Amino acid sequence: MFNLFALLSRIAAPALLSLVSWANAAEPVSTGWASNAAIGGKDAVSYYTPEAKARHQVVDGSSTYTVQYLGVPWRFASQASADKFAASPAAYVPQYNGFCSNGLSLGEGLIPTNGAVWEFFDDKLHLFYAERGRQRWLAGDWKTYRRQADKAWQDILAAKR
Repeated sequence: MFNLFALLSRIAAPALLSLVSWANAAEPVSTGWASNAAIGGKDAVSYYTPEAKARHQVVDGSSTYTVQYLGVPWRFASQASADKFAASPAAYVPQYNGFCSNGLSLGEGLIPTNGAVWEFFDDKLHLFYAERGRQRWLAGDWKTYRRQADKAWQDILAAKR
C-alpha cells in the first residue's frame, strides 16, 4: 500500500535538517536539500583556481575532506584544499554564505544554492540559484544589485541576533 506520509517524511527530512543548520549556525549557511553540506558540497577553494575560472566549472567536494565552519560541514576535493580553507575560511566562503545573490537583491530572502551557478563580481564570489539570476547580474547593474543584496543580508543577520 502506498504511504503518502512516509514519502513526504523522506522528502521533507533533509529539508528540515537544512533549516535546522540555518537556525543553529552563528550565521545562516546555504546547505543542500539532500545533505547538510555547505554550498551543495562544492569545494569552495576550487572556484578560485585558474582552471575553474577559465572553464567556469567547479569541483565537487568529498566527505573525506571536511571542515566544520559556521556550524556546517564544508567539503573539499583534497586535503590541500581543505587545509587552505581551514587556514582562512573568510577568503573562500562565497558572499552571503552561499545563498542566492540575486534572490537577496530582489528581496526574496534566503534562497539556497547548490554551488553550480556562480560568478565573481569585484573579486567576490557570488552564487546563484539559477543561470537566469547570474545573467541578470552580468547584463544589469550588478553594483546596485550587490548593494541591495548586502542590505538584505545585513537585515537578516540583524534579525537573527
